[in-house]
Order: sequence, then C-alpha cells, then structure tokens
Amino acid sequence: MKNLDTTLYFITDSTSVPAEKFLPTVEAACKGGATLIQLREKNRSTREYMELATATHEVTKRYGIPLIIDDRVDVALAIGAEGVHVGQTDMPVALARRLMGADKIIGATTKTVPQALEAYEQGADYLGVGAIYPTTTKVVTILTSVDTLKAIVKAVPIKVNAIGGLNKDNIDVLKGSGISGICAVSAIMKAADPEKATRELKQAFFKLVNSH
Repeated sequence: MKNLDTTLYFITDSTSVPAEKFLPTVEAACKGGATLIQLREKNRSTREYMELATATHEVTKRYGIPLIIDDRVDVALAIGAEGVHVGQTDMPVALARRLMGADKIIGATTKTVPQALEAYEQGADYLGVGAIYPTTTKVVTILTSVDTLKAIVKAVPIKVNAIGGLNKDNIDVLKGSGISGICAVSAIMKAADPEKATRELKQAFFKLVNSH
C-alpha cells in the first residue's frame, strides 16, 4: 500500500522566482509541511528538466517527501522520482502506470466525473480537480465548480485534491467537499516566506476539514 498523503500538495512554478531561489523555495515548502511535491516544467528541454528534477529530488528525499514529475514519464523514470502526474492531453493513466510500474504514484487531472472514473479505473492513485479559482500560473485553466468537485469525490474511492488559485483565505468554499487535500502553486511559490505560507495553508486546510 502506498503511503500517500496529499494533504498539502505543492506544485512548483520555476517561472515565478529567480533561478537561485527555486530550490530554497522547495526546501522551505518541505520544512513548512508539504506532503507531496510536483515538479511542473512546461518549457524546458529534456536535459534541463532532468537536471532540475535531480536537484529537486535531492531536496525532497532529505525530507522523505515524494516527488511527482508533471507529464514526463521519461524524466520521472530517469531520475527515479516517486511518481508522475498526467493531464487530459498527456499520456493516458493506464500507459503511465504500465511504464512506471505498480509501486509508483500516478496522479491525474480531471474536470468531470467520467474523466475521474476513467482515471481511477486505469490505475490513478489520486486526482487533482480544478481550477476552483482563476490562477496566475501560465497553465490554461478551465474553472470547475465545487459541486463537480463534490461529485468526483463521491464517485471515486481514491484521494481527490482541489487545485486552482487556492490560498489560506479562500479555501472556505471547499468546506464539506470531502477532499483529501489542496494543491498550491502561487500561494507558496510567490510568498515572501514560503515556509510560513505552507504552514498556514496546511493549518487552514485542517481547520476546514475539522469544522462542521
């Protein structure tokens, strides 16, 4: 059984910080209590991606936090990452699972119940659902309603995380949704104190799930 804690899923965006601040930000998120980290690079060459992934993995391994590589199964395999995350236009979950093997973590982005069921049936370990709010990242986002999020949580037995423009002050809309955790990019990446931002976001999530 994979020990998968998706409570606070930090997704990196190296375009939002100077290069020398990237790894310190990842480390700060680790110290602040991130439970899962995804390296998301849309515009790097394979070699650059591998170099950054190797350096990032050195940091996450020290804290015992799984590193997930966005989209690129080849990079994930090459650097021995703990998992890979695929979107709707990336490699199908079933194929990613076959290539990565049974004990690696496979995540998928889904926006509808049918997509969620398909990803689950193909072997996904968790789902990222959103965007809940408009985001400032350079990824094209389609907004997902909280009702759809709740429907997806009910439809599949695996962990479901909300993603998209989430920060400690706006996650109240997710109350009662049954999610296993939240994904954050800018709320941590662009924070003046990423360690503190991570800690506060995690506390806000615990408060959300424990309030009735």
